Amino acid sequence: MSESSSSSEEINNLLPTRSLDAEKSHPLHNDDKTAELDVSESIISDVDGYQTEGGSAISSMTSLVEVPVTKSHSLEIFAAESSSRMRRHMSVSLGEIRRLKLKPAVRAHFTDSHIDQKGLALIYSRYEKVPFKDFSNEVRAIWDVQQFIKQTALLLHIDETNLDKIIHAILKKMLGHLNNYSQCMTQAKKRLFTVDNVHQLSRTLQCSTIDRSGGGFVYGQNFVCALASILYIQRRFVGIGRLNHPVNLGQTCQEVSFVIVILAPIKEKGINSELEIGRTFATMLSSVDFRQALLDSPGEKEFLDELERQMHILSKYHRTSEDSVRNFDKCFNAKNITYHPFVGLSGDFKRRIVHYKSDYLDGISDMKTIQKVISTTFFLYFACLLPSIAFGVLNAFNTNNILTVEKVLFTQTFGGLIFAFFGGTPQVVLLTTAPLALFTKIIFSICEDYQMQFKSMYCCVGLWNAFFLVLYGIFNVSNFMKYSTRSTEELFSLFIATAFAHGAFKDSFSNFNDNYHDPACKRPDAPNEVHLTTLSTRTAAVTSAVTSEVTSALTDNISVYTIQMPNVERCHRDVSMLYLVLLFGTVMLGVMLFRIRKTPYLTAGKREIFSDYSLPISVIIMSIIGSYFFSDVRMGESFNSDADPDLFQLVTMDDLSFGAVFAAMALGFCLSWLFYMGQNICAKFVNNPNNRMKKGTADHWDLTVIALVNVVLSLYTFPWLHAALPHSPMHVYALADMEERVQQGNIQRNVVRVRETRLTGIFSNALIGLSLLFMPILAKIPTPVLYGVFLYLAVTALFTNQIVERIALLFMEQGAYPPNHYIRRVPQLKIHMFTLIQIVQYIVLCLVGFFGISYVKMFFPVLIFLLIPIRHKVLTKLFSRKYLRAIDGH
Repeated sequence: MSESSSSSEEINNLLPTRSLDAEKSHPLHNDDKTAELDVSESIISDVDGYQTEGGSAISSMTSLVEVPVTKSHSLEIFAAESSSRMRRHMSVSLGEIRRLKLKPAVRAHFTDSHIDQKGLALIYSRYEKVPFKDFSNEVRAIWDVQQFIKQTALLLHIDETNLDKIIHAILKKMLGHLNNYSQCMTQAKKRLFTVDNVHQLSRTLQCSTIDRSGGGFVYGQNFVCALASILYIQRRFVGIGRLNHPVNLGQTCQEVSFVIVILAPIKEKGINSELEIGRTFATMLSSVDFRQALLDSPGEKEFLDELERQMHILSKYHRTSEDSVRNFDKCFNAKNITYHPFVGLSGDFKRRIVHYKSDYLDGISDMKTIQKVISTTFFLYFACLLPSIAFGVLNAFNTNNILTVEKVLFTQTFGGLIFAFFGGTPQVVLLTTAPLALFTKIIFSICEDYQMQFKSMYCCVGLWNAFFLVLYGIFNVSNFMKYSTRSTEELFSLFIATAFAHGAFKDSFSNFNDNYHDPACKRPDAPNEVHLTTLSTRTAAVTSAVTSEVTSALTDNISVYTIQMPNVERCHRDVSMLYLVLLFGTVMLGVMLFRIRKTPYLTAGKREIFSDYSLPISVIIMSIIGSYFFSDVRMGESFNSDADPDLFQLVTMDDLSFGAVFAAMALGFCLSWLFYMGQNICAKFVNNPNNRMKKGTADHWDLTVIALVNVVLSLYTFPWLHAALPHSPMHVYALADMEERVQQGNIQRNVVRVRETRLTGIFSNALIGLSLLFMPILAKIPTPVLYGVFLYLAVTALFTNQIVERIALLFMEQGAYPPNHYIRRVPQLKIHMFTLIQIVQYIVLCLVGFFGISYVKMFFPVLIFLLIPIRHKVLTKLFSRKYLRAIDGH
């Protein structure tokens, strides 16, 4: 069968009834059979140009004059007035149309679901700006060019003017050597074009310029990149075709001289996708001089030489793709940093005092802001109250009830309100943290070993700590934090999250040792002895009373099999099992509600409410479950709610020896570095450029305010407090308007603006102070629920930690890699090496902080500080500075 006949049969099988009006000429071959074939291919190619009766065109095409009807292989088309004037290429007209009717046999074979019985099809178009490839930083840009040079698929003399034939020639050059050539060719054509019957490129990449006359943008029509991902290939393919004469391939491709076809495997990681490779070659071809040099290249060798030369030129040129965020720290420059006394303090004061009034007004500027302030206030209230109670329970256990829950709540109220009114960065949240609880336990252990009064030693250490912090503020030591990089900050954040989890699991193991693994539970008759469960403390008096009751019962009736013990039980595994249910139930419910924003359930407003109140909702629900649904399993109160009559007793340090004061100075110096690192790292998280904060920083001022607050707390043996992670950045996000952007299938949440107000800190800490009136009610919150809050804070802190993200890359399929900036700019092996080094640093921190002896643990704040010189003096020997800037920069 002839080629013409075969093509006509294919048309009869595929095309529906459609409206045609005229013809459009194109230069084709001269023989009549080929002309008929081209007519068929043209009609197939231009289904998207159809127009309904009385309707408007779907896409712009040249309108043609009305002509009579002639027949060609059972397909009725409009031809010229005579056969001698018949055009060799037919196209669908978008002017006034007539109805073309196919034979019933053709309709019966119509199977294309994309086209209806009237011949109409819908074409979906989407325009998206993508950044130019940064050859100086994105290492894979150079790799793409070098790979093409090694495996060249280049056609320099293409005479074709038909898009199908141009693509076919390039694909044949690219894929001709493959064993499954026919499969790859068919699949590539299917993915490069919209559908089988509509030969329009589905995904293209071109340059554009702004039309200064106000008409939007204008395409650069000298080249076009056609992109597709197909199933049957194992690596990426790039083919470049240079046309002998500029060709009109459509509305946006009217003078095309270069056609680039890029194919990639379907399961390819984002940075090696067809779009990323297309960005590489489109960036190069955006240069007019480079395109002219390619046109003037007589052969393949000269063409590749020009390609390599342009690659080296672009590699020396740095393109800035990130938007800069304007703030009020215009004068803050590394060259202007000074360590002269009081310069930083006065600068912070002058910078922030001009915004003091707006710090209040910005919280009531509009109704949405008021709603945000209210929701953030309650979020902060529960996010600070519940950890404060949990840390109070932990501190009471570590210090024999010297630092109680009541003292922690007073500390939070006093310190939080002072900082909210007078702090330089009110978005920073002050809290008693896990490292502070750990350091307090170290001081208590030292006092026990050397038989010193804990209150006196605690007060002396706190005063020395405040003294060093004031010196840091006066001499602008916070300027040194400009050397702190993202890796240091996120290692500290990960250490804090681990401290939360360590406290929760440590108490869980303690509960299992006391209850589940009690020796009495292993006795055969133990289950018969259990009638009541309680966590009450067993005392000698109760034991004596029980012994007397047992003796009396045995004397009166020797046949008694069950002994009733009203307050003491030896085996109560149900307490441990309920402990696990409440612990993990709290964290699972809280995290589920926290991430409900990313689900399709409910409405956007309701999802935001549930996410903002995820912590209090989970605590209330699990407390009800533990206290009422399992009321027979008596967990006991989480802490002693009785008021302390000596709460505000001033500490005297008369009993401390001269040596003890110097020992307190050493401890205070180490503690001051914990405060210094914690405060400054939190401030850097809050003032991250991505958060778009406008009012500037006040690191020296904040450090001084915190020092003065802790002076008062130390004099009355109240727990210390400093900036807390992850509360501080979460406070910023709660006050922010966020938007979601989809980049290559990955959803990214970006901050649009933040309401920088003091009201949320003032209101939330005032509510915590009012909570002191309801201590008996707060004491009914089960202990596992409080430690579940610890786990909740630990888990939610991991979501935005890049270290965790890079650890996940070690176990992730490459095709699922997110298109992050450092993945584009740093070789994969270097990323994994950097991650492994950070894992080692993290393990050392945990070994010293959690498992070392007391006298070693006291130096873990200094160890955290040493991460900065290690980053700048050691890692620079292992990694290029360019890679470190990409992977370790903000």
